[in-house]
Amino acid sequence: MQGILGRLGLPLMVVHQDALRHNIDTMAAFARGHGLELAPHAKTHMSPEIAALQLEAGAWGLSVATHRQARTVRGFGARRIIIANQIVDPVGLAWLAAELDADPGFDLLCFADSRAGVDILTRHAGGRPFRVLVELGHEGGRGGCRSVDEVVGLAAYVQAADGVELAGVAGYEGSLTSAAEVRAYLGRLQDAVEHLRVRNPILSVGGSQWFDVIGRELAATQATIVLRSGAYVTHDDGYYRERTPFTRIDGELRPALEVFAHVLSIPEPGMAVVGLGKRDAPYDEGLPIPRRPGLTVVKMQDQHTIVRGEGLAVGDVLAFGISHPCTAFDKWRTLPVVDPGYELVSTITTHF
Repeated sequence: MQGILGRLGLPLMVVHQDALRHNIDTMAAFARGHGLELAPHAKTHMSPEIAALQLEAGAWGLSVATHRQARTVRGFGARRIIIANQIVDPVGLAWLAAELDADPGFDLLCFADSRAGVDILTRHAGGRPFRVLVELGHEGGRGGCRSVDEVVGLAAYVQAADGVELAGVAGYEGSLTSAAEVRAYLGRLQDAVEHLRVRNPILSVGGSQWFDVIGRELAATQATIVLRSGAYVTHDDGYYRERTPFTRIDGELRPALEVFAHVLSIPEPGMAVVGLGKRDAPYDEGLPIPRRPGLTVVKMQDQHTIVRGEGLAVGDVLAFGISHPCTAFDKWRTLPVVDPGYELVSTITTHF
């Protein structure tokens, strides 16, 4: 086995340095080239080392999903954070209010989609207001007001309330399934921004599947457009390989995560039990992808993966690509970063 693979125990997930840096630079260049800001979603990796690389590449800030994640990335040194969610937890809001009061340079934005949610923010605000992005959702989606009129009404409510400040509008297009649906949704977001009575509004959109459409459709919008894409940072060999906008536009992202494990048993002809399980690699948006041709993963269990194929022997080492980076990093506290020869370059830590 090459490099560290012969010195560290398996199973083992590694990060390919060249692919990681390429992906960070590629998305930074895409954002710059389309007049967009990028606030990468740190929930993907929750790694100070990766966050530092993204910020060094020009990221506008970092996005997170919860107040706990916000607290963690503040520890990474983030000066601007978008909590892409409604925050109603009193303990989390108390910490956020104290952090805003303690650091005048800290910029925090969070979502709201109801008067009840705004009222909760108001009750827990400190000396500095919570800056609010009113969320516009879509039918069958996640949170968010379901019409532009609701957004406009809630924006007015925010502007009349104490302890909060209207900063703009936010949405999430990642669960839509066609470019036509995305264009229609982005049009509603544009309408919502145009109805706001706020200077220099922010329009934040997220996801790693439709940023090419976002770059085209929102180019003329009179707002700061902030992308919250996250999975691009390590890409994958499954879900996002099939869905990345770079299947439609020039450029590419490269899979940066690879997992290695031993064949433990061959209990039947053409069936191998591999020492790789749900605790080691993601399985929610597709099973691991064997690098060796002719092999197929058919089932994943807590500590085992069942592979179908010929020519395997007990003790063989198999390499796999992964599907869905957002549920890969949380399975490891330390990940080796390797060069093309699988020699150790550095390590990445995660803080979930």
